[in-house]
Amino acid sequence: MKCAALRRLLRIKADNVYFMRVVRRYILSCIIDIGNYCITLAKAYSKTQLQAGETMRRFLTKLALLGAVALTAITSQAEAAAPIKVGYIPVLGSSALFVIEGEGWAREAGLDLQLVRFTSGPQAIQALVSGRIDAYVAGVLPLLQARAHGADVKVVTAASVEELEVIARGKLAEGLPEKQDGGLAPTAAKQLFEQFKAANAQPARIAAQPTGSVPDTLLRYWLLKQIGITPPLANTVSLVGVDIDAAQQAFLAGAVDAAVLREPALTVVRARMPQARTLATGHDLLPDQPGSVLAIVKPEAPEHQAWAKTLASLFLRATTLLSSHPDEAAPFVTKALGSGILTEDIMKASLEHSASRFVSDPTRIVAGVKQLQDFEVEQGLLRKAQPVEDLFDFDLWRQVKQ
Repeated sequence: MKCAALRRLLRIKADNVYFMRVVRRYILSCIIDIGNYCITLAKAYSKTQLQAGETMRRFLTKLALLGAVALTAITSQAEAAAPIKVGYIPVLGSSALFVIEGEGWAREAGLDLQLVRFTSGPQAIQALVSGRIDAYVAGVLPLLQARAHGADVKVVTAASVEELEVIARGKLAEGLPEKQDGGLAPTAAKQLFEQFKAANAQPARIAAQPTGSVPDTLLRYWLLKQIGITPPLANTVSLVGVDIDAAQQAFLAGAVDAAVLREPALTVVRARMPQARTLATGHDLLPDQPGSVLAIVKPEAPEHQAWAKTLASLFLRATTLLSSHPDEAAPFVTKALGSGILTEDIMKASLEHSASRFVSDPTRIVAGVKQLQDFEVEQGLLRKAQPVEDLFDFDLWRQVKQ
């Protein structure tokens, strides 16, 4: 099995200098290991056995056979030990990954997943572009930046849609109905921000994430395109780019007037601050708002083809569980995201609230990705638009869903 994998690796174009160096070093290490194996065997083979009538040719034949066995053992161990590094953002949209790990499905399928945590999409993209991760579970929009910088990465499955909401507190939430859960008319939302600035002599502060992240881009899209705030935004609102956890903390502490949050932060905030109001649901921000996805780096490379379909199939299986039986996933998601603070009950409530948003079909988010790509080009966040369909591996998706 390993030899076949090695032959596939050697068929890669020789102009991939870095990879060929890795292959050569790997072969050399195998040869050295076999040599050491053979020396040990030769020493163990006593002279009396040779003197008993066995010819040197037979001895060398046995040694060669034992060396071949040694090569198989050594290379099989190397293959089994090679981890698949999956970068992820610690949000509910990554839950399928936590289910796969928690259920032990990856180990059963022969995959050694190594989860690498990042606090924002742009951070994960830096790791992706530099080759430090093999797969990515996070927001889809940063992948547009990655491809613009030459990264070979493809979305295989979606993970969730309409994850993000805008929630308000304090003076910005005053006057809104107690049961307000989004659905504000665009003119009403725009007037809310304008009246806040007039009454407080400063614009409302909204916590999102760093520029280029999904929360930041969606917030800007909603403010400019959906409710029609006149640019520049700074005249009406003040955007604060922080990490995921910091956005929730800033909102609860009153350091900002609103925040772009997702589950489980939304459930936590509503439990601690009943007076908070939802200004915009995920659907208000953008119908079928693109959320987290599973993307694979170099999905057509031989060394990734060996596991890409298996991982995508497990991801689909986990997403189906999350949408149909969220309570079964709660223990695994709590372990991954709870940090010893969030209880399983809170996580279960978050998952049940989000169950309908866990989707796998990547075709559902293509239109939204195109809208947001065009917006990022307009805002100068991307140099030019690329064919959005090229970001997706629909062939692999069709194989997975069969």
